[in-house]
Amino acid sequence: MFVDSHCHLDRLKKSESELIDVVAAAEKRRVEHMLCVAVSVKEFEDMRNRVKGFDNVSMSCGVHPLHNEDVCSFDELLSHVSRDDVVAVGETGLDYFYSAETRDVQKASFVDHIIAANKVKKPLIIHTRDAREDTISLLKEHKEAHTTGVLHCFTESLEMAQEAMELGFYISISGIVTFSSASELRETVKQIPLNRLLIETDSPWLAPVPHRGKENEPANVVDVAYFIAELKGITVAELAKATTENFYTLFSHINK
Repeated sequence: MFVDSHCHLDRLKKSESELIDVVAAAEKRRVEHMLCVAVSVKEFEDMRNRVKGFDNVSMSCGVHPLHNEDVCSFDELLSHVSRDDVVAVGETGLDYFYSAETRDVQKASFVDHIIAANKVKKPLIIHTRDAREDTISLLKEHKEAHTTGVLHCFTESLEMAQEAMELGFYISISGIVTFSSASELRETVKQIPLNRLLIETDSPWLAPVPHRGKENEPANVVDVAYFIAELKGITVAELAKATTENFYTLFSHINK
């Protein structure tokens, strides 16, 4: 069985009945669980209403670093991530590739998310792009020993992955690894220990080969798994077992 550790079901251009079909298509490919990740606290209730009817879909809550207009107060964030139906804090983090000019706002929001995760004892879901030093340094400065999480849709260096893993974090790989331009990432993935690896789609974006150009769906996490298994020289069953166990270990608030 597989899990999609990071998707945005609420962002799919689907009607309610079509969304049911999307989840069913994932189940048909043995994707047993999906984590629907929030990018905005303001839009959390809309996301929740879209996915709350699915027993095999869990939710996070947070503010994406590129959603600066949606930054909320710490108390509001803490109130949301304290909810029983929220299993993780985020998506949060830093993105200097698309929005370096807002780095101060991003850092303040990221610190709020780290402290909130410390308090509620739930993992962080981190987006990081071109912000390696600040991401690691802020985690070292503000996270408590028990706080873990995942660097999702990872495309940074092996050195950053190693630093994150030393802090107790997992590394999640999306369909980007299948792209022809991702040779450096593939070399990094080869070095990531199986017990620290997760897989994801980040749907509706980043559809893996052979689905490029189409709206991505959780079912396609299986294609990511096959690619990584071949890359690491292991069976798909081994890859699926390890990444699924890692998922439930990290997101321990999920009731299997």
